Amino acid sequence: MSGPGGALPGAQELAQLRAVAVEAATAAAELVRTGRPDRVEVAATKSSPTDVVTAMDHASERLLREILGHLRPHDGVLGEEGGHRPGTSGLTWVVDPVDGTVNYLYGLRAYAVSVACVLDPERGTARPDPAGWTVLAGCVHDPTAGEVWSAALGQGASLRDGGGAGGRERVLRVPEAVDLGQALVATGFGYDAARRAEQAAVLARLLPRVRDVRRIGSAALDLCWVGAGRLDAYYERGLKPWDMAAGALVAGEAGALVTGFDGGPTGPEGVLAAAGGLHAALRAELAG
Repeated sequence: MSGPGGALPGAQELAQLRAVAVEAATAAAELVRTGRPDRVEVAATKSSPTDVVTAMDHASERLLREILGHLRPHDGVLGEEGGHRPGTSGLTWVVDPVDGTVNYLYGLRAYAVSVACVLDPERGTARPDPAGWTVLAGCVHDPTAGEVWSAALGQGASLRDGGGAGGRERVLRVPEAVDLGQALVATGFGYDAARRAEQAAVLARLLPRVRDVRRIGSAALDLCWVGAGRLDAYYERGLKPWDMAAGALVAGEAGALVTGFDGGPTGPEGVLAAAGGLHAALRAELAG
């Protein structure tokens, strides 16, 4: 349990929370991997006809809630599909059962299960506010690559490949920042047409200034890949809390600077992750 008044848990509990995140994400990722049919159908839509939900999104979240309810019965859960179930401990698990659903729909191998534990300083029954919470531990599990990314606050981040417990594990450390003109930068786009137009204008301005731009389709993986040095930077506007809670912790614990576009906390108005010098250069571009 977290300390009095919502104090941060100790090192041992943080490690335990990380282990729970890994256990839950691994189980859901196995379901996602083995349960994908040859043809995936759209089960529902959300903000627009292109913002889709599949049956696996719902199945994966049900499994995550079952596991977390068994392992951490006093904690709350906030999920992309199932909403908020309050707890009494002051801790809430923020889950994205399939981050990159459109990729999953089309069979593109860039989607993941994301599980994070956050401390809610209010310790109330209302849905916790990302502006005030502290991410304590998290895991992003890529079921197609068999890669398990995890982190705990102040304890660093790591990547275990091979999927199972016998896989090779290595500590993540962001490489030194490259110049803006040599940077491989990832981004993403919202589903609202007006927001897409704004994002296209930013991209058109940025593209001539960097090495190249990638659009992977999973914010959780984008953030983890910054932590591993596979990408030099990642930025996006319009993310939901479950899109970035675990991935932002992995990137931050690996040494990336993770902020909003204005240098403050991340939020729906923007997330930017990069090593220090490149972060500053990109902030200036995104503000232009």
